[in-house]
Amino acid sequence: MPRFDTDTYVQGVLNGDRRMIAKTITLIESTLHRDEEQTQDIIGQLLPHCGKSIRVGVTGPPGAGKSTFIEALGLHLLENKRRVAVLAVDPSSKLSGGSVLGDKTRMGRLMANNDIFIRPSAAGETLGGVARKTRETLLVLEAAGFDTVLVETVGVGQSETVVADMTDFFLLVALPNAGDELQGIKRGIMEMADAVVVNKADGPFEDSAKQAAHVLRSALQLMHHPRPDWDLPVLLISARTGLGIDEVWKAILRFQGAMTANGVLQARRREQNLEWMTALVREELSRQFDTHSEVRYLLPELRRKVSDGRMTAVRAASMLMQAFSVGQTT
Repeated sequence: MPRFDTDTYVQGVLNGDRRMIAKTITLIESTLHRDEEQTQDIIGQLLPHCGKSIRVGVTGPPGAGKSTFIEALGLHLLENKRRVAVLAVDPSSKLSGGSVLGDKTRMGRLMANNDIFIRPSAAGETLGGVARKTRETLLVLEAAGFDTVLVETVGVGQSETVVADMTDFFLLVALPNAGDELQGIKRGIMEMADAVVVNKADGPFEDSAKQAAHVLRSALQLMHHPRPDWDLPVLLISARTGLGIDEVWKAILRFQGAMTANGVLQARRREQNLEWMTALVREELSRQFDTHSEVRYLLPELRRKVSDGRMTAVRAASMLMQAFSVGQTT
């Protein structure tokens, strides 16, 4: 990859140069130490230009139609003169070599417009690595003038929590099958949601979608929501026909207005930044621990002893931490 000086990257991003935006994101995705250092210099200079977008997380069970919904919402936003970016958090890309968004033809109607930017997860990353690089990519796109960032969860695991922790508004896409639907959605994900949309609410599925919405509303009333002053909407949509997409966007704008007026949105972003810092410290400590020479020397034997019942896990952990701590001070 051709290298540029930091100012070239920064000015290219601020000028909205799509080529330089893409190259900056490629630099972010690099695992080379010198690239990671330059990335931090770039982000530092871009930071005063960030924070002006609305960040929307989108999650849902397999088959719910998240990508189709994102395309429908993206097209609606383009009609409303918004500049849209679409990102993915996909820890499974470590195995598959790229997220479902890697096949951009799935959002072909969006690709022809210069006011939208679609970027899949970098392949070969842990969930922590994907989260960090997605956050930094989000900041770059905000600095480039994209005023709406949609972040899709892909794969399985804790990606829903990661996306909720980097966005302002978290949206759950559900299927029109009330009984199976509740079984397929984790309670924690429903409690994180700021809105629920029941997709495919047209044609033969219209009645079952209405029933699903009723069941979801009843279930949500029994759950704790972190923002009790927000009346969480459950909306019927069809991403295929565009039914209800305008209502979804209006709900997002109402949420943004209400949470900005009472200071919750600003406080949430400050809290997210602090949580991000803590997560980065933990990630780096874990990396240093895993690569520490004395720890690597002791670990196989201690694992055998714990497995065989010859040593307690507490004692083994204490010995490993002592070896790690001594190594850090020498």
